[in-house]
Amino acid sequence: MRTTAAKVKTIIDTDLEDLKVEEFINTSNVLINSQLSGTTLGEDLLTEIEKWYAAHLIASSRERMASKEGAGGASIEYVGTYDKGLDSTPYGQQVQALDPTGRMAGLGGNRAYIKSL
Repeated sequence: MRTTAAKVKTIIDTDLEDLKVEEFINTSNVLINSQLSGTTLGEDLLTEIEKWYAAHLIASSRERMASKEGAGGASIEYVGTYDKGLDSTPYGQQVQALDPTGRMAGLGGNRAYIKSL
């Protein structure tokens, strides 16, 4: 693994214990290695992408960012308007910005379809 729980926690506010954060980092590391290994990207950039991807995984599953929370009527609104995949969190959007290869943005891909008129 290239990054640490402490470094991930500098960009995402989480109460997760370091061991749990390291599980997300491990997943991030596996994906980054499979997608970006063999590219010309340097270790420093791969470290940054791994850190931001781990934060994306945390934000996607455990620590969604609330903009409004309620009590009586129990409601919650989440920050921002996001799409699917890496576009679903600001951390994932940063992963895409950091990756000049475009490989990370292509994860999940768009399905092709034919529409006849």
